[in-house]
Amino acid sequence: MKITQKYWVEAIVFLSYVLFAMAWVGGTASMNQIMSSMHVDSLASASFISGAVTLAKIVGTFIAAWLAVKVGIKKAFFISGLLISIGLLTPLAPNYEILLLSRFLMGLGGAFMIVYFNPIIMSWFSVEERPTINGLNAVAFNVGTGIILWNMSSINNLTGSWQTSLILFSIASLLFSFVWLMVKDKNTVQAPNKEQSTVTHYTYKIGLKDDFNWRYALTYSGILAFYICLFTFYPKAGISQSSLVIGFGIIGTLAGIVYSKKVSARIPVIRWSGLLVIITIIGLSFGSGFIQTFSAMVLGFVIFFPITALVSIPHELPKMTAEKITVIFSLFYSISYLIATVILWLFGKLVDLNQGDYTWSFLLITVISSSFFIGSFFLPETHSTTRDIQAKNAVKPGQKELDKCEA
Repeated sequence: MKITQKYWVEAIVFLSYVLFAMAWVGGTASMNQIMSSMHVDSLASASFISGAVTLAKIVGTFIAAWLAVKVGIKKAFFISGLLISIGLLTPLAPNYEILLLSRFLMGLGGAFMIVYFNPIIMSWFSVEERPTINGLNAVAFNVGTGIILWNMSSINNLTGSWQTSLILFSIASLLFSFVWLMVKDKNTVQAPNKEQSTVTHYTYKIGLKDDFNWRYALTYSGILAFYICLFTFYPKAGISQSSLVIGFGIIGTLAGIVYSKKVSARIPVIRWSGLLVIITIIGLSFGSGFIQTFSAMVLGFVIFFPITALVSIPHELPKMTAEKITVIFSLFYSISYLIATVILWLFGKLVDLNQGDYTWSFLLITVISSSFFIGSFFLPETHSTTRDIQAKNAVKPGQKELDKCEA
């Protein structure tokens, strides 16, 4: 039996990434137990355990397009699911090295998967549908994160231990990987052949020379760095409101989907949301009481409200192909995660150097988060392109009747 219904395909993709988030953040939520069992006593070293996944995302997102060309999107997505399921080793690791390896391979799978969202969307959904599907995929990680932050203790009580919980997440990922094999193959990313020799292929070399890819990745990198620090270090700093950011992030993403369908302009929502992000990070990091709580709620909303618009931009660029969009998002995530990994380590190092004081670390992440606002001045506005595509696809008045007559 083949799965050919596009909404079932999206459900598999969405839930696969939710499970990745649960496995990753579940490991992070269990960091105290992991640190104890591995005799890790510094935040910088602990951040490297969490950073193993992030490091894998740098490598994985960079080579994701290459893998897709070699084996096709369907097999590449299957491989990503298998790698995520290797997180099974995390709670069973007998030593620090095996723990890092399991986290790295799991992160590699997540890196592949997030890049493959885009060629899959291009294959199965129309231009008009893509903002909605992009938004749903953008909220998948938040859903998985929220489940863990709000329910990890309950899940552990139900399963008996944090180790069993992480094992079950990995088994579920494995099952979804095999369900994916039932999806109809639409291999839209292929290696060039002799007949295609006159076609210009969008390679990594071309992508690295394309200044759009650098502007695009640098815009996102600051928000990504903050988001990773948020659920890695903010709870350790005693800021419990960090969980509100996740919850309101889900609301913000859903609102962003509706907004992006009604308003085709992409840059204004990115720019003004970016400005509010800076203000609310200051409130969350340096405020107290109601200010922290209110800042966390607004911050979660404004971080994710413009994400649908942001990830829709490449889909709306002229002459976009599945090959090109795979390379674009491959570079987008690898550059962003490279920067975020460095910031993650610096954040933990600054805390260690200041004997547990988070002030300088919070100042660092506030400055870095401004990339979203600054980057909005360097991104292309694609709403005119979107209108042209929609107009081209629209049926002119009387066209159906004319077609019938010609038939």
